[in-house]
Amino acid sequence: MNTPSQGDKESAPTPEKLREQVEHTREELGQTVEAKADVKAQTKEKAAEIKDQAAQKAALVTDQLRDKATQAAQLVKDNTPDPVLDKAAHAAAQVRDTATRVGQLATEKTPEPVREKADQAAVMARANRTPLLVAAAAALAFFLLLRRSRRRR
Repeated sequence: MNTPSQGDKESAPTPEKLREQVEHTREELGQTVEAKADVKAQTKEKAAEIKDQAAQKAALVTDQLRDKATQAAQLVKDNTPDPVLDKAAHAAAQVRDTATRVGQLATEKTPEPVREKADQAAVMARANRTPLLVAAAAALAFFLLLRRSRRRR
């Protein structure tokens, strides 16, 4: 507090004036806190909105890619002779069987800590399937565009 000198006794704040100043300061502080809380709330709402939009776009792109892959597979199947399809099916069955045997052998020979880490990675991949699919689709599209541009040269 200021100690009044002899020349400014009139300018010394009175207790009532000090109370008014304190009350005014409290009101301003309250408004500032409310404004900041409002900004935080708006920021959270906007972030949630953007996250929802991204999820919707990812789902849309995933559906479109799935549709295109289905169409491409059907086109290949329609244009491939039956003997080739039969050989491909037989080869695929052999690959599945071999992969199963290799997987079993790897499981038997792999140390427990490594298996636990692999299980954790698999769980994380399943939990983040959409971003992984979008990233894989983007990489595939980039590769195909790069390959296409190289063929034109």
